[in-house]
Amino acid sequence: MSTQELTIEEIIKGIKPVDKSWVEKARDRTTQLVMPTRALGRLHDMAEQVCGIQETLKPTLDRKAVLIMAGDHGVAVDGVSAYPQEVTGAMVQTFLAGGAGINAISRHVNADVWVVDMGIIPEVDAGVMPGGDRLIVRKVKPGTDSFLRGPAMTRQNAEASVLEGFQQAAKLFAAGLDVLGTGDMGIGNTTPSAAIGAVITGADLDVMVGRGTGVDDEGLRQKREVVRKGIALNQPDQGDGLDVLAKVGGFEIGGIAGSILAAAFHHCPVVVDGFISTAGALIATSLCPLVKDYLIAGHCSEESGHRTMLEHLGLKPVLDLGMRLGEGTGGALAMSIIDGALKMFKEVMTFEEAGVPGG
Repeated sequence: MSTQELTIEEIIKGIKPVDKSWVEKARDRTTQLVMPTRALGRLHDMAEQVCGIQETLKPTLDRKAVLIMAGDHGVAVDGVSAYPQEVTGAMVQTFLAGGAGINAISRHVNADVWVVDMGIIPEVDAGVMPGGDRLIVRKVKPGTDSFLRGPAMTRQNAEASVLEGFQQAAKLFAAGLDVLGTGDMGIGNTTPSAAIGAVITGADLDVMVGRGTGVDDEGLRQKREVVRKGIALNQPDQGDGLDVLAKVGGFEIGGIAGSILAAAFHHCPVVVDGFISTAGALIATSLCPLVKDYLIAGHCSEESGHRTMLEHLGLKPVLDLGMRLGEGTGGALAMSIIDGALKMFKEVMTFEEAGVPGG
């Protein structure tokens, strides 16, 4: 069966846990490297995780890509962002032109950047702009509804966003991609992400809801109240990821969740970016807990609540640099560190190879 014909249930059934015997083989090699035991700390953990995922002692991340999911949010009109909603479409064009933060960092780590219009309000004519061939238009709908007035989307829309994210990532893996980085764009999207985080982790809104693009104290108070009212009105089911996504989520968050499922389905690592991407990871793991084996947390965002999300998932971030841009920047930059961990694992001699006593 083609992956294009799979249902979410079939995708979940196709995801298998990482074979821990390969992780153990990798750890055996680590003990033989010509250095004090685990002297490079978490670099060893990263290398061993990728060995387990790829089922090899010669892991590689040669082919990298960041998949930026873009969507607009009905709740953006309720005063939850310091920026106007028009910025979403303008930033999509900036990604395509190669001029955004994610483009610069992706060039640094040699990663391709793709943008998927999961549901932005404007119609971007990719045919008349540089880099337009990197835009994939799969609009579920031009923006979600405000969850202050009812569900953000229908359950059918939620399923469609997850499946579309899966399909777009699956195409990259079928073409030989080694590692995927998640990215996002959508003014107002820290609000649905905080709502998802609060519902799934059970964290207090004072912890989970932060300043996003930089709202002031009154804006933060209003944003927390918006999330509180939205959750109270819609009553999302904590144990049903699709229900949470439909009630208080976003199309790009569903797309991120689907791309994470695709990584696990294809036995490839996925480097999760910040707050919005981790909301997508919460949805994905709610649907299929096995995907945790394939997740690498690229960084810890400055956005309030992100650390709580990561703790809920049992993930330790590769980087903690005070970043809060989104776009996939933290995840892309972390790829460089993970790449270094793999080179260390493969290229450092063993005690026996080096002729050094003490191994």
